Amino acid sequence: MSDSRTPADRPAVVLGVGGGIAAYKACELLRRLTESGNRVRVIPTEAALQFVGAATFEALSGQPVRTGVFTDVPEVPHVRLGQEAELVVVAPATADLMARLAHGRADDLLTATLLTARCPVLLAPAMHTEMWEHPATVHNVALLRARGVVVLEPASGRLTGADTGAGRMPEAAEIAAVAALLLERGDALPRDLTGRHVVVSAGGTREPLDPVRFLGNRSSGKQGYALARLAVQRGARVTLVAGNTAGLVAPAAVQVVDVVTAEQMRAAMHASSADADVVVMAAAVADFRPTTVATSKIKKGADEPDTIALTRNADILRELVQAREEGRVPREQVIVGFAAETGDAHGDVLHHARAKLGRKGCDLLVVNAVGDGKAFEVDSNDGWLLASDGTERVLEPGSKALLASRVLDVVADLLKPA
Repeated sequence: MSDSRTPADRPAVVLGVGGGIAAYKACELLRRLTESGNRVRVIPTEAALQFVGAATFEALSGQPVRTGVFTDVPEVPHVRLGQEAELVVVAPATADLMARLAHGRADDLLTATLLTARCPVLLAPAMHTEMWEHPATVHNVALLRARGVVVLEPASGRLTGADTGAGRMPEAAEIAAVAALLLERGDALPRDLTGRHVVVSAGGTREPLDPVRFLGNRSSGKQGYALARLAVQRGARVTLVAGNTAGLVAPAAVQVVDVVTAEQMRAAMHASSADADVVVMAAAVADFRPTTVATSKIKKGADEPDTIALTRNADILRELVQAREEGRVPREQVIVGFAAETGDAHGDVLHHARAKLGRKGCDLLVVNAVGDGKAFEVDSNDGWLLASDGTERVLEPGSKALLASRVLDVVADLLKPA
């Protein structure tokens, strides 16, 4: 779909590129930022141009690329670019670049721009594990976060050469998702879940009928993944219990437990939430499963069944609440449920949601009206947030990341001081 906005109407984003091997990934990030309707100006460091040439960034952004403060001096770019930016993203953010930013250096165009920027700043670190874990880097990251800079947790995986570990730059899609959220929110992400353990379920379960068929649903897992991604970036240790998630890439720094069936999700959620501060049941769990699973494919013909007997699955959310009521998990645990609802002859969406909140006993219930391309298999979401104390909040339309951030805002308020 074409964007009818003029360039001046599009959000002004600065993409800084540090001098690390992950600089090549900035090209994919640049493409995602521009295709999302942003006006992007790339400012690499001199070292970054050793990995990716200026011509590449200019071709992808349609904007000139400069590294020093003595080019276009009458335009005062080292001040103007920061003043006009609505978001600054730095990817990769090397240990050296973060050290210079933490200590207020302004010895090239990128660091000078960062000093003048008064908009949200997002850093995507990339370096070897030893550098990421060095006390100097740890101190610099803490200092930057204390100033309101959003420093993403790096992924773990293959680094330069044969090395593996924490320090890998998050994937471009993940960085772009957080960047889009910061533009939507207009402010930085708080680090208000530091020291907390958050357990999130995501995706749909699949209940086998035979070796090739199953009962399932349309859940993509995008909302649960957004919640997990933002919880870890707000400082939490996050466990993500993932059912069918349509090939979504696991969020950086999140422990993923893969499951298929409702019974597997039930076991994983009880095990993972034993010491959790927050439990979010965002998964679409099948209400029923076939009573009998055929060992071979059910074929058409005389042997095909007239009916398929179903057995009700356990209510995982209600069981989690019962575990808290019985003291088997921390009594301060905050439990959030999700409800995909439609209206019917007996009442509208909110009528059914209020009744469900009463039955489940959770602290918060996120309610989505489904159908007509809403909630399932899309990138946007809206609805209501119902609380056990009777308060109700409207969740305005926006990205699933924005909805996740609004839910976590309320969750953080409910948590007692650690």
